[in-house]
Amino acid sequence: MNLRRVLAAGLLTAALAGCGSSDTASFMLDGNDTALTLERIKPYVWSDGWELELIVRRFPECQRRHTLKAASSDAPKVELYTPEPYVFIVKQGKRWYVTDLKTCELQAFKEPPPLPGTLVGTFQEKDGTLRFVLNPQAKPAEAAPPG
Repeated sequence: MNLRRVLAAGLLTAALAGCGSSDTASFMLDGNDTALTLERIKPYVWSDGWELELIVRRFPECQRRHTLKAASSDAPKVELYTPEPYVFIVKQGKRWYVTDLKTCELQAFKEPPPLPGTLVGTFQEKDGTLRFVLNPQAKPAEAAPPG
């Protein structure tokens, strides 16, 4: 009888450990070959907030996954700016990063940039799902890298 309880508790623990969730949203450029994708990950049901990763992709040259600061909010919001082609400024709360699509690198700013560029859009939760919402004022030429 004790063995059954131990096995049941072990199975329940294993099942709960795998009950996390993840969600992604992408800002696509040049078809599917170039994109900035934000992934939010909740490893366990009881986890507070979300782990965030930014995937910078420009096939076939490069693809890199970068860990951002975990978001304590249930609905993290990440803004995307562009000061020049192939360069994007990422704002996550009080944190600022710069990524370059030529190298797929990501670097944190020590101080907020004085001119982050044009707001391209925002990664945010909408209807329970992470989505990229394009800024209606952003012109396509400002968002897209040169062909």
